[in-house]
This record gives sequence, structure tokens and C-alpha cells, in this order.
Amino acid sequence: MARDRLLAGGAIWTLDPTVGVAEAIALRDGKVLAVGNNAEVRAAISADYDYIDLAGRSVIPGICDAHIHLLWSALLADQIDLQEVASFEQALEIIRRHAERLPADAWVLGSGWDHSLWQRDWPTASELDQVTGGRPAFITRKDLHSAWVNNVALQRANISKFSSDPDGGSIGRDSAGEPNGMLFENGQLAVKACIPEPSNAQKEASIQTFIKRMHRRGITSLHVPEGPDCFAAVQALYGRGALEMRILHHLRMDLLDHAVAMGLKSGLGDAWLRFGNLKIFSDGSLGSATAHMLTPFDNLPANAPHPYGIPMLDREDLFATIDRAIANDISVIVHAIGDAANRTVLDAIEAAIKANPETLRPSLDTGPVAARIPNRIEHAQVLHPDDIRRFGQLGVIASMQPIHATSDITLADRLWGQRSQYAYAWRSLQASGAILAFGSDAPVESWDPWAGLQAAVTRQRPDATPAGGWYPEQCLSLNEALWAYTVGPAITSGEQAFKGSLSVGKLADLVILDQDLAQVANDQVAKVQVAQTIIEGQTVWEG
Repeated sequence: MARDRLLAGGAIWTLDPTVGVAEAIALRDGKVLAVGNNAEVRAAISADYDYIDLAGRSVIPGICDAHIHLLWSALLADQIDLQEVASFEQALEIIRRHAERLPADAWVLGSGWDHSLWQRDWPTASELDQVTGGRPAFITRKDLHSAWVNNVALQRANISKFSSDPDGGSIGRDSAGEPNGMLFENGQLAVKACIPEPSNAQKEASIQTFIKRMHRRGITSLHVPEGPDCFAAVQALYGRGALEMRILHHLRMDLLDHAVAMGLKSGLGDAWLRFGNLKIFSDGSLGSATAHMLTPFDNLPANAPHPYGIPMLDREDLFATIDRAIANDISVIVHAIGDAANRTVLDAIEAAIKANPETLRPSLDTGPVAARIPNRIEHAQVLHPDDIRRFGQLGVIASMQPIHATSDITLADRLWGQRSQYAYAWRSLQASGAILAFGSDAPVESWDPWAGLQAAVTRQRPDATPAGGWYPEQCLSLNEALWAYTVGPAITSGEQAFKGSLSVGKLADLVILDQDLAQVANDQVAKVQVAQTIIEGQTVWEG
């Protein structure tokens, strides 16, 4: 049996409102034995224990990324990364250098580009042809809702002038109707189907390596909206006792009938691997101008094909899918960016709740109802003010990614204009009674939670612009932002009875920082370093 551990001499940010900031914490058998002042904690611990002197440093609960594409992020770590590449010419050079290192028949894969930084229209297939040496290329935009491909990739996928746009997507075309190298939403699927799959062993190894990287930043739990390939890899690691991350894994929408036939319900699993929600896409993204809007985007070209964005499902199908899931005790996780998408999803959830009054709702309790997993909307990036209060009223989690706000300032101001006062509206949602659960949406954005925390408390880019913050009335305090990265996700996964805060009896998942968090200025939060990450009482990373 492992020895007790005592941590004292610093500030323990418990995120438990009955305790607040404590002086000491004791761990036994993977759980919190005692937390409070030094005398209380030392009285509870055995005579034989390991002591960690915090030396003025802070401790926080283990961080949860409540929205991360785990396998995708892990695999992309070995591909082209165009995040923050500020010029088109530089992007082409990065692609050229990467392609030259590949075998002649390999695919050139990457992600992260943002043409708004390049101050030009969409990139083209012919431009990509020039730097890929005859190899097929598929490079997703940072939001993953559009992809830049070359002519070799278009030929492999049999996409031509005569190809029709698929349901829920479109093929970019030039003035002559020829495919121009841009694929939007489901328009990407034909090319994706041509890309060879990595082996199961490669997937598992990539995930393990990536998890180790996340430990270095204090992440101990994830909510993962990916497909069966990711779940299979995670389950294989779990089966071997090699999964060092707590994971809530969601279900792809096309598998709903299989889940219902099996009697699968949200919440099945244990503290390491747990089945979550049914993942549904209701619209596209801001960056690709495919978010579904109540009124047209501002500043689009006169010939823009989708001035109101693209709903991924028609209203009847969305309502029917959400109702079928909820009626079978499978809660939903619905991607919604635009104000029209968010309203429609809230309408659908409300209708399903009325039809199924015993539906899954969030609970702040720690009894049996706490194990039930609530419905949630992912991103909720821009809302009509009339819909803000509905999240709390309907018990719908607002699962959001603070770093989207600071990355999207320029685009949001240009495409949403004054509607941006209700974009990434964390304070308004919280004040209306909604539960916030924060994540990264990696690989769309950086998975570093400390960058997200800084975005939540400043609403400024890393260069401290705009001065005073972008719609600063929506900022959160550091304590509130930490709550949304710890307690909020635990409520969202129905696990607040045993994780989320550093409370007696809960899992000993915690992070020792390199300094006193109370002394960190808001604009320095992203620089905070992790000294040690502990999961179930055991150190998984130490710097």
C-alpha cells in the first residue's frame, strides 16, 4: 500500500466553496483524506507519510479539457502545423520543406492555416501543386471546417467540374466551375476517404505520447468528441492498464441506432473511461463563414454562396435525432456556432425535454442523480440575447473554449459586427445560471489550458490587444475560470461526486504549480508552469 502524502506550506485552491483556499491537504489510497488548516490535516494523517513542502506554491485540482480531439491532435503532432503562420509565402515554404522529406507517394497532411492572416482570398489547388512535388495534399484550416487540397488529391477523390456538392458541404469552384482546391464541411469527406489510415499501434502510441505532453501542463481529464477509431485506441490502452488520463468519450451521430439497439446509456464506465454524449453537428464555423446565422454575415462578397451559413441538418432531422437520443437516455453534445444554430438546438432540446420529462439534467448534488450526464452545446460562440437565459433554464451545459474568443476577434468583428457583444458570452451565461465547461477544441486551437485561462480572464490576444480586452464585461475571474476547467467539466460528465474539486473523499487528482497563483497577474497566467501533476495520488509528471 502506498504511503500517505502530505502537501503543505502553500495555498491549496480546493474549488470547494465550503473550504476555499486551504493550508494543507493529505492523500491516501488515491483520494483526498483531509484538507483544511495544518492542524486539522496533520491530525488526520498517519505517522508514516511522504511530505511535499510547497514552499509558497499553489495547488489546484487536476485540469480537464472539456473538448479536445485527442487522436486527431496526437496524429497532427507529426504533420505540418501552420498555426499563426502570418504570410502565404511562408506557409508555402513550410509545406515545400515538409513535402520534400516524404516518399514520392506519401500524402502531404497538415492543419492550422488561417487565410485571414494572409489578407487574401482562399488558397488554390494550383498554388499547392507547386510545392508538393506531385504528392496528394490535404491541409485543413484551423477550424477544421474547410480544407485546402491540390489537384492530385482532387483527382484521387474523383472530384471534377461535374461533381455535385454533397449534403452538408460544398466544393469550391473557380469562374469556370472547376474545383479550385477548397472543400467546405462535408465536401472534405471524399478526399479524406482516400487518405491511408495509420495502424492501431501507431494510434495508440501517438495518444500515449500526447497524454504525456498534457501532463506537463496539469491536464488529468479529457472530454473527447471523436469516432470509433479513437475510442478503440483509448480502450486498448485502458485494457492494458496504460491509460494515464481520465476520458469521457462521446459517440458519433451515425452510430445512434447501434447504441440504442445495445441499450447503451450515457454514463456507462468508470473513473478512467466513460461513455458520454451523442455528438451532433448543427452548423459550420465562423472562419469558413458556414456558422448558421439568424441574419446574414457582415462584409461577405455579394456573390457569397451561403450568406446565412450552412445548417448541417435540417430542422426536422435535428429535432428527431435529439429526441431519439434523449428518449433512450443518451444525452447530446451539439456543435453550434451561429445564433441561429444555437437557437435551433435549444428549441430541439426543449422539445425533447417536454416529450421526455425524465431527461438528463445537470446536478450540483453528489447523490445518484449526479451520475447522470446532462445535454450540452459545444462552442455557443454567438448567441441572440433572448437565448442566453435558456441554457440555465433547460440545464444545457455551455461547453466553450476561451481561446477561440481571442483568436477570432478580427473575424468576429468583421463578420458579426455588433453581434459580437454576445459572442463568447461567459459572464452573461454564468450570471443567467448556466454551467460553464471549458476546453481547447485542439487541434483547432492550442491545447494548453493556461493559454485558455488567460484568454478567459483578459479577453486579449497574447500581445495584450485590444487594450482593456475585447468586450471585457464578459471576462471571468481566475477562480471562476479555473472552476470552468475543473468543477464545471465534472458536473458535465456526471462525476462531481468524486472529482472536480479537492474535497475529502474525492479523487486525488491535483496539480502543484511553480508559484503562488494569487500573485500572478492576469496577463501572465499563460506563463504559469506546472511543477508536478498527480493522478489518483501518484505523480505522473514532475518538472
